[in-house]
Amino acid sequence: MTGLLGALLPAVPLVAGLLGLLLPPAPRRDSATGGDRARTVAVTLGVTGAAGALALAVALLLTVDGPTETSATWVDFGGLAVTLGVRLDGAAALVAVAVTTVALAVQVYSIGYLRRGPHDDVDVDHRYPPYAAQISLFTGAMLLVVVAGDLIMLLVGWEVMGLCSYLLIAHDRRLAGAPAAAMKAFLVTRVGDVGFLLGIALLGVSTGSFRIADVLAHDHSGATLTAAGLLLLAGVAGKSAQFPLHTWLPDAMAGPTPISALIHAATMVAAGVYAVARLYPLFTAAPVTLTVLGVLGAITLLLGALAATAQDDIKRVLAWSTVSQLGYMTGALAVGSPSAALFHLLTHAAFKALLFLAAGAVIHAVGTTLMSEMGGLRRSMPVTFWCTVVGLGALAGVPPLAGFWSKDGVLTVAESAALEGTGPAPSWVGWIVWIAGLVGVAVTAWYAGRLLLRAFFGTPRLPLVQPHDPPAVLRWPVLLLAVPAALLGLTGFVGAFADRLRFPTVPVAGSEDGLVHLGPGVLLPLAFLLVGAALVTWGWRRDPAADPAAALGPLRPVFASAFRLDDVQRTLVVRPVRALARAARTSDEVVVDGAVEGSGRAVSGLGAGLAALHRAALPRAAAGVLAGALLIGLAAALLGVVQ
Repeated sequence: MTGLLGALLPAVPLVAGLLGLLLPPAPRRDSATGGDRARTVAVTLGVTGAAGALALAVALLLTVDGPTETSATWVDFGGLAVTLGVRLDGAAALVAVAVTTVALAVQVYSIGYLRRGPHDDVDVDHRYPPYAAQISLFTGAMLLVVVAGDLIMLLVGWEVMGLCSYLLIAHDRRLAGAPAAAMKAFLVTRVGDVGFLLGIALLGVSTGSFRIADVLAHDHSGATLTAAGLLLLAGVAGKSAQFPLHTWLPDAMAGPTPISALIHAATMVAAGVYAVARLYPLFTAAPVTLTVLGVLGAITLLLGALAATAQDDIKRVLAWSTVSQLGYMTGALAVGSPSAALFHLLTHAAFKALLFLAAGAVIHAVGTTLMSEMGGLRRSMPVTFWCTVVGLGALAGVPPLAGFWSKDGVLTVAESAALEGTGPAPSWVGWIVWIAGLVGVAVTAWYAGRLLLRAFFGTPRLPLVQPHDPPAVLRWPVLLLAVPAALLGLTGFVGAFADRLRFPTVPVAGSEDGLVHLGPGVLLPLAFLLVGAALVTWGWRRDPAADPAAALGPLRPVFASAFRLDDVQRTLVVRPVRALARAARTSDEVVVDGAVEGSGRAVSGLGAGLAALHRAALPRAAAGVLAGALLIGLAAALLGVVQ
């Protein structure tokens, strides 16, 4: 029964997505009836697929009891087998519930967010069916990653997500930055995916099977395991936006806001973290990989948090916040706690999806993404305001909201790894993750407070706009996500579902029973939280009309540009690649084409010369033949006379 549920889980949204792609296109700018009919079918398929997947995920969560696996050989390449099957445990079931909950909220939210109105795009109904179908495919692909029992099947879901993210970010290609942002996301993540593919191939060849259970049970050599782990981390850095492959994620804000909620909460960016947790025994057996992951996670954590402090676009604040929170997750993996990483993944899925959908409600109401053009929205949009308060509080780690428990879990295991050396990586990795995490708490509180103050307090900066809370189809998904964002921590490590996140083969640093418990160390993160909140409030109180980011002084443009890493990548990678491409093109045109065309011209010239020579020689040849004939005749006559 459990195996059937696991197999159906990704199949339901995948089938809904494929059926949606087969729908005939709605007419453009023609009768509204045709567009409405196609849209209705697309909505039905999208919502039904997401709701069915959520029901299956909940059923799986209630029935799974310990790790179970079902598989059947699909292809056998001379003993190297690829299998079709699922690998299920409590962690997979919980992540599946998070994915399907966010997917259902996004499908319902999109009904109202992407609609035709008096001032809206008249072609939105034409674009909606493929949009809803791509969300379903995206959901199914992530669920395939979650339940896959074979590395090749995991890779299939991994790559389908990459394709769907490209299509969804570029949903409205008329927007100035959408096509470029989609291409950037696709190319940057492809850089990492090359390493991911090579890592999977190396593991499969050394094991003789791509089945995850076989790969984990195989006794790999140290060099092979380290090489495979580092290659896999390249893919993780791309999908989960870790330094230096993080630059695609903020630009992905060019896509529709519901897609931002989907990509930046429980699906694509979570895939890398989940993949490491899924294969965690391989990484613990090669501590170098976790050392690299810890360093990258600490850098990503601080870089994302600092970049969020100076953004004016509300969606880019949340995007850089996602980069930072992913650093917490990879940091937890590095110091020895996949449970803490996955718990923060779950709470982040709830509060970050909540924040993006609440931001979408604000954008829908005021018509801009810039916080400098907002202000004073708490009275006109009370439901959105309080949901945003819950989301930002969970993001900052305010007790007793969900983010407090999960973030404290990460900091607890990092502290234990630093002070007691309990992690699989060297203790100094624990130190940098712990210190970066503490600083990140203060910075997160600062930019979360700034967002709340700039958008919802002060005086309205668009006096001609009359904002209001969104209609029910936009409001209810936000309210739905506010519940786990507020309460998930109370049923996490300290509640009934705590055992669902245990990894029996991997001890969790800083604990004896596999769980993280609150201790005296909680006071330090709370102190950093209060410092960050106090600083932004003090700066705002001095001048409510001013942006608290002005206090950053000359650092503001540096943080706003995320330390100009895009420029660095453009200089070190993009321009050299373009120069190489131009050189290759020139070489092809001058050398290769020149050689081919030159040889053709040479042969043509030779033929023309021979032809000219032949034409000029004909009269001389005729004269020669005649002269020869005369000479022969004369010679014959003379011989006759003599005789």
